[in-house]
Amino acid sequence: MDRREFIQYSSMMAGAALIARVAPAEARENHAKIPHRPQPFRKTAAPGGQFAVVTPNGSTLPWNIVDGVKVGHLIAESIDHEFAPGLRAQCWGYNGSTPGPTIEAVEGDHLRIYVSNRLPEPTTVHWHGVIVPNGMDGVSGLNQRPIGVGETFMYEFTVRYPGTFMYHSHFDEMTQIALGMAGMFIVHPRRPRGPHVDRDFVMMTHEWRLNVGARRPDSNEMKDFNILTFNSRSFPGTDPLVVGRGERIRIRFGNLSPMDHHPIHIHGLSFMLTATDGGYIQKTAQIPETTVLIPTGSTRVIEFVPEVVGDWAMHCHMTHHIMTQMGHGIPQMIGADTRKLDQRMQRIMPEYMTMGTTGMGGMGEMEMPIPPNSLPMRGGQGPFSYIDMGGMFTVLKVRDNPDAADPNGWYKHPAGTVVGPADPARMQTDGVVPPIQQS
Repeated sequence: MDRREFIQYSSMMAGAALIARVAPAEARENHAKIPHRPQPFRKTAAPGGQFAVVTPNGSTLPWNIVDGVKVGHLIAESIDHEFAPGLRAQCWGYNGSTPGPTIEAVEGDHLRIYVSNRLPEPTTVHWHGVIVPNGMDGVSGLNQRPIGVGETFMYEFTVRYPGTFMYHSHFDEMTQIALGMAGMFIVHPRRPRGPHVDRDFVMMTHEWRLNVGARRPDSNEMKDFNILTFNSRSFPGTDPLVVGRGERIRIRFGNLSPMDHHPIHIHGLSFMLTATDGGYIQKTAQIPETTVLIPTGSTRVIEFVPEVVGDWAMHCHMTHHIMTQMGHGIPQMIGADTRKLDQRMQRIMPEYMTMGTTGMGGMGEMEMPIPPNSLPMRGGQGPFSYIDMGGMFTVLKVRDNPDAADPNGWYKHPAGTVVGPADPARMQTDGVVPPIQQS
């Protein structure tokens, strides 16, 4: 390695160290700042006592009833969006948010939805999976002319079939969807199907490219996404889902990510896949799972009854989807002997330390500062230690009395129920020989 290569390599590793280190105190402070909002009291939204859906970190589109027609208004606009405490970006969305407000209706409802365009370019809205008249389908150039800057168009149709659907822009889709112009569209059945559920959640998955320090996501990215979200939020900025032990829970997932599918795994329980965006799955065809794959452009609905109280992880199981702004240009350093490299670098940079030679765990809570408006490899403080996951991660909080539970509070484990260091005497009795400690 010549001098130039040495300096380039050392600088790269120093940069990796700088980006990866976060102070524990700062992590705890950011966790305390997470704006977890209490989930609204459950209210019926449809015949048969069906509960209204809850959109964690989000909202539901309000209706005005005019001569029996449900009238709503979507405003397409640029928004200042927070992915997590310490990470913001200029995105595009509806009614001040991404995803836009969840549209909730009942089979047979007649809807009239006004769409106003405050973007710097034209737009449309496509009702993804909803069967509508052809002239209301929203594909720019094929079914309508685009909604010009400053214009308001009116969509009107009857929702004929129940299900879990989505809506999104269908003009300049690569840009507008990538910047956040999407939302969920729920149609409750007029006659409920399947067992009655006690809580009904909506979770939209999405992926973004936001370069460290940038103020706007890169809508041209096609493969290297570094912010992965539930309802456009990354952990530790995701609201938890607070549910009751013994309750029947429904979670509706939607995916309008530009490129990737998402295998969503829930700890502590198994569930049944009960519906897709194509409709209800007959009970005889439902299969128990612990991970559900949400393909791009699709929705999936799961139902379950949690049996064990506690704080359970829910996350995408693509491991790089539970990291935030993870860098991928760093060489593999595990097992490397960098003592000589460290000595040389410390002559010109005394604080230098090569990172990653024993793994990447703990990087998120180290003390070195990070660039402004960035969360590289950031997680959040948990009840026992730092949770070194970010991105598409949240917590399912199962409680005996969920309506009185603190959504910010952690589960209090009964004495003797948490894993800990093994007792040497017990190990000897059980015939377990401890490994020889390697230097």
